[in-house]
Amino acid sequence: MPESPTVLWRPDPATVEASQMREFQRLMGERHDAPQGDYAEFWRWTIDRLDVFWEEIIEYAGVVWERGDGPVRDGDTMPDVRWFPGARINYAENLLRWSHERGDEPAIIGRHEDDRREVLTWNEVRGQVGAFAARLRDWGVGPGDTVCAVLPNLPQTVVALLATATVGAVWSVVNTDFGQQGVAERFAQIEPTVLVTADSVLFNGKTIDLLPSVDELLDVLPTVTHHVLIDQAPVEQESAEQESAEQVPAGDGPAEDASAQHGLLEELRVPSALYSTIVASPQEPEFERVEFSHPLWVLYSSGTTGKPKGIVHGHGGVVVEANRANILQYDARPGDIQYSAVATTWVVWNLIVNALSRGVTIVTYDGAPFAGGPHRQFDLLASENVTHFGTGAAVLSTAQRLGYSPKADYDLSGLKSILSTGSPLPDPTWDWVYEHMSETVKLGSDSGGTDIASGFIGSNPTAPVVRGRLQGPYLGVAADSWNTSGESVTGELGEFVVTAPMPSMPVGFWNDTDGSRYREAYFDAFPGAWRHGDWVTRHEDESYVIHGRSDSTINRGGIRMGSADITQIVDRVDGVAASMVIGAELPGGEYYMPLFVVPSSGGAVDDGLQERIVTAIREQLSPRYVPDEIIAAPGVPTTRTGKLLEIPIKRLLQGGDPQSVNRDAAADTVVLDWYVDFAANRG
Repeated sequence: MPESPTVLWRPDPATVEASQMREFQRLMGERHDAPQGDYAEFWRWTIDRLDVFWEEIIEYAGVVWERGDGPVRDGDTMPDVRWFPGARINYAENLLRWSHERGDEPAIIGRHEDDRREVLTWNEVRGQVGAFAARLRDWGVGPGDTVCAVLPNLPQTVVALLATATVGAVWSVVNTDFGQQGVAERFAQIEPTVLVTADSVLFNGKTIDLLPSVDELLDVLPTVTHHVLIDQAPVEQESAEQESAEQVPAGDGPAEDASAQHGLLEELRVPSALYSTIVASPQEPEFERVEFSHPLWVLYSSGTTGKPKGIVHGHGGVVVEANRANILQYDARPGDIQYSAVATTWVVWNLIVNALSRGVTIVTYDGAPFAGGPHRQFDLLASENVTHFGTGAAVLSTAQRLGYSPKADYDLSGLKSILSTGSPLPDPTWDWVYEHMSETVKLGSDSGGTDIASGFIGSNPTAPVVRGRLQGPYLGVAADSWNTSGESVTGELGEFVVTAPMPSMPVGFWNDTDGSRYREAYFDAFPGAWRHGDWVTRHEDESYVIHGRSDSTINRGGIRMGSADITQIVDRVDGVAASMVIGAELPGGEYYMPLFVVPSSGGAVDDGLQERIVTAIREQLSPRYVPDEIIAAPGVPTTRTGKLLEIPIKRLLQGGDPQSVNRDAAADTVVLDWYVDFAANRG
């Protein structure tokens, strides 16, 4: 008999009634006779009245746009749906409108490993965005052009994004840990006009000089005509500020301001300008309102096999989604402070920028997550009085595994919510958060992704927190779990699907003129329904459990299991630092299930550890999932955003071509090469 779910936290009834979710629900009751019952009942109403819901949330949020006289959408069957045809909107205008209300209050707080702290007020952000946008226009950049950046998580990175959106150009960014090939695979296909880089970054105690890489990047990006250097190192920035009065005005000269400060930039094949000089004279932004689906930014598939696909999102869909999620799901309000432990490559960076749409102050951090020790993230939370914390599950589980107790060192009582994403949060980490961080925080494990630049299922302010479960679908998201026949299933393993369109679904893939790659990615398995590629269990109350990617599922004798269900158990075994399990279907109906184990520092995968692992799997899951082999490994292969590379390793074990594995997508190519060799030698 299954165990009863464990409730870890319940919202205060008065807080629920005061939430923006409940306020919106009451308004919908007055206007459209929407049900006033529990969350699941209201969610069903938003699906049944999809067009009404999305138009109402736009009005409720105060979105700035030109509505036009078109319908809410053309088309009904995904992916052939066009939202708000004829409407015009600008992403940056909708975020920066809060400068009129919050003016001299902090908009962006920049933190660094060396404890430097910089603050940009709403007025300062608006002025810098206006100045940067004016320089882009002077260079002829506008709708249809692209601006690419190789930048860490800085306040200036946010400004560059908003300036790009202001002129209607398309933005794309990767973090500074990407090599030349990784940058080329992503950016060359979208043909950037402007490249933005930084002079240096301090990461894990080491200052990395990024200037020598600029010339190499320009070599692989032949379409770039102008370069901007974010001079954020303390010494250079101070010097640039002192000299800014003597520099040429924005747009009057191509490279004079950069060459005076950075000799290495003098010989670049394109003109280069210093960020500090560009923004020295603030300007009022001139926002280019574009068609609702006009491209805003390009994100990328993980690139685990082949060239990463460029996923294009539109201004309108992102604006609407940013407001829906922050208002209804996260209950974010002006004056809240939001911090996410992210690199710019990960879509969660875009999501923290989106929080500006609700007047929220955001905190950026460009250092190593645990620089100086496991306290680093929690010091940031406490010192900046953060109210909403976003993070990958690995940050929390690592602190838990290290035995660290943040509340022994910091007062985190002001923290309202934690949003964990990227991978399933292990059960012990749920308990650790309430025992060692805060008893009053609302912990959410949300699932969404790069594909929609938001979440599908997860947090809402009205429901209790249950260990291991996502609270339910976001409003307006027609989430379901289907079996292989396309039938909805409850209480058993199924494919996660979305059966109705959302405004933030991609407007397409880059250079996919006929939409074939887009359809293949999401709609081939179930035509007309979005298949996301996750195994889930949906419960009667509409809560969900995520089991892992459906194409890396463990399938023993027809009984399917998410790989995370096994590795969560293995990772708790004393002596295990990390693990990865693969289930590979082989010719002749054979099935191979190896478990790769990274031993704790100084340990070994000896007979004793293997016995403890097998016992744990037998007792806590099922003897069915005892692996065929337990293999000592130097690490687990992940992408740069922390996702396990299970699928390409599985394909290698099935005899796939090693050349099909994109090494540049890996966080550690040495570890990845070990697995390539393992598969080859296994024969």
